[in-house]
Amino acid sequence: MTPKPIDACVRENLEVYFRDLEGEVPHSMHEMLINLVEKPLLEVVMQHAAGNQSKAAEWLGINRNTLRRKLSDHKLL
Repeated sequence: MTPKPIDACVRENLEVYFRDLEGEVPHSMHEMLINLVEKPLLEVVMQHAAGNQSKAAEWLGINRNTLRRKLSDHKLL
């Protein structure tokens, strides 16, 4: 079975989110979505990089110091 593309999963879940709002106005959606996606992204990349922050930062295309800050922000250090 072919896994569903990530963007399709996000799109589906956003539709559910709007449906569940039942007409309420959403707030800070960008920040909410980034926070919800960033932590599992960091967890999986760090796992596959065997905890090597330099390798993980390279894979993510970010500076190692930025990665450390994000890991700290998400309480992953």
